[in-house]
Amino acid sequence: MTLPDKSSIAGAGTATSAPSQPHAEFPTQSLLLGPDQSPKGSRATDQPRFKLLCVVAHPDDECFAFGGALALAADAGVETSVICFTDGQAATNRGTAASSEDLGRMRREEFVASCKVLGVTHHELLDYQDAQLEFADFSQAAAKLVERIRLFKPDVVLTFGGDGGMNTHADHTMVSAFTTAAVHWAASPKRFKELGPAHVTQRLFYVTTSFFFPDRPAPLPAPWTVTLDIRAVRKRKFDAFRAHTSQIPLMAKFESFFEKHGDVEHYTLAASPIPQPASQASGLSAGL
Repeated sequence: MTLPDKSSIAGAGTATSAPSQPHAEFPTQSLLLGPDQSPKGSRATDQPRFKLLCVVAHPDDECFAFGGALALAADAGVETSVICFTDGQAATNRGTAASSEDLGRMRREEFVASCKVLGVTHHELLDYQDAQLEFADFSQAAAKLVERIRLFKPDVVLTFGGDGGMNTHADHTMVSAFTTAAVHWAASPKRFKELGPAHVTQRLFYVTTSFFFPDRPAPLPAPWTVTLDIRAVRKRKFDAFRAHTSQIPLMAKFESFFEKHGDVEHYTLAASPIPQPASQASGLSAGL
């Protein structure tokens, strides 16, 4: 994702962004949005497009965990951005890499290829060390996301839950914490004033699960509030994972589980600017 120069926002003030208002209906419906939901804006007008930001820890997280949502968003004309914290140098599967640096280079290229398959509009890979995010400076890491949230102005943000995902990875837990703090801090005019005007994200979702992998420590997943039907883009999600050639052994290992459970993705609504009871939905923009 190419970021505007900081000077463009340096004197912009700190007024909090107003909650999204209804715009002209998008010309096509998408399962991303659920029945009778359309993203704001239209390709035929100058009105703002609906925007979705996904924050992950490693190359392949974007497709393994969030590929259905990202592909559906692309099909709906949603502007998407994926921010990945590390280049995955600590992965068990190393392909033909001769060194950690070589693996990192390979995985950066695989990340770009996967995002292309999924139709991601913007992508950015940060320079944090794989398997070391728990030792990163928390405020600094969250500030990087605050800046990007205020620049991109997403309506919806997707990330991991505090359980660390299906493999209970500490990096996933930390990305969840960084992103959660950043969504809240980006909305506050008192936090990081130098990083631009506050922006209120309308929905923060954690990816969650309805099943566990055997022979692995079971996570403590959040109960889901969204069941996203991804059958229309299921093949594309798996094609994106196959772009991660260094990680192909993972696909073979878990293929039977994807065959059984791969028609849906589950998400938990974690934050919204409007107080509301938890309820079940079939899309990520219900009520917007």
